[in-house]
Amino acid sequence: MSAGRGILHSEYNPSADTPVHLLQIWIEPATRGLAPSYEQKRFEPDELQGRLRLVASPLGRDGSVTLHQDTEIYVARLDAGEGVAHVLAPGRLAYLQVARGALTLNGLRMQAGHGAKVRAEGQQDIVGVAAAELLLFDVMQPQGATS
Repeated sequence: MSAGRGILHSEYNPSADTPVHLLQIWIEPATRGLAPSYEQKRFEPDELQGRLRLVASPLGRDGSVTLHQDTEIYVARLDAGEGVAHVLAPGRLAYLQVARGALTLNGLRMQAGHGAKVRAEGQQDIVGVAAAELLLFDVMQPQGATS
C-alpha cells in the first residue's frame, strides 16, 4: 500500500470476542508524492514453510508485492529444528521479527514479539526452536549510519 497524497487509513479488530494478531509495519517510500496504491497477495503455506519467501520488493520480483523503497521483505515458517539462511550483502542491514513461536538467530534465542537488527554481513542462520513464523527485512544501510 502506498498512502500517497492525503490518504488516511487504520486497521482494527471488528470482533468484540475474537482476538486479532496484527503486525502493522510502515516503510517510508524513497520518493515523496507517489500516487495512492494498494496491492494484496496471498501466499500458500507451502510457499513459506522451511524457506525464506520474498513477499515484498522494489520491483515485485518473484511474485512479491511492490515496495517503493530499497527493501526486501521475506517470510518463513519453521518447524523445530528446521533452518534457513540469509546472506546479508555489504551495505545492507537486516531486521528480524518473530511473529509466532521461537527460533534462534545465529545462536541467539528469540521468541514471539522479539526483534533483532543485524549489521554483520554474510550468512545469517535462523533455526526453529518451536514452530515459528518470522519476517526478515533486508534494507539498505543509511548513508553515514554506524548502528
